[in-house]
Amino acid sequence: MARVTVQDAVEVVGNRFDLIMLAAKRARQIAEGTHDPKVEWDNDKPTVVALREIEEGLTTAETVAADERAAEQEQETRPVLF
Repeated sequence: MARVTVQDAVEVVGNRFDLIMLAAKRARQIAEGTHDPKVEWDNDKPTVVALREIEEGLTTAETVAADERAAEQEQETRPVLF
């Protein structure tokens, strides 16, 4: 298991507050199973996987926002069953 430091990911995002928001959103996507991890899982927790994706430049605020919009549109088009 590779260690991930927050400092490496902060350098990619710009500041630690944006990093925390981005990592939390991405970790939630991974934990809920709505999106597959973009890096090796290696039996890590979703937050570690999210930080590794951010550090490697595979996940950005734009990609997470686009994924959230797509999920919202998909929910709106689903039929409501009673």
